[in-house]
Amino acid sequence: MILEYVLVLSAFYFLSEFRLVTSQNLVRALMCLELLLNAVNLNFVTFSDFFDSHQLKGNIFSIFVIAIAAAEAAIGPAIVSSIYRNRKSNRINQSNLLNK
Repeated sequence: MILEYVLVLSAFYFLSEFRLVTSQNLVRALMCLELLLNAVNLNFVTFSDFFDSHQLKGNIFSIFVIAIAAAEAAIGPAIVSSIYRNRKSNRINQSNLLNK
């Protein structure tokens, strides 16, 4: 595994940060967040394997990030559907539920 190729792939995944910031749709924002977490996991595993292959610190931390991403993938669509039921829109700028 060549380090540069994996880092370029991770950088392409991390470009979804721009889509996360500029997105108006809640579902698209959740998908971009998942891509960001995948890029971070790819970096953790790559650097753990490249620099210290005897210890699994990057792999273990990656498992924790995957668990957080799974919780976000379970709870996020439920929140989006609840907002859609109440507001009839899944736009980010129209989901001001804390104002009332």
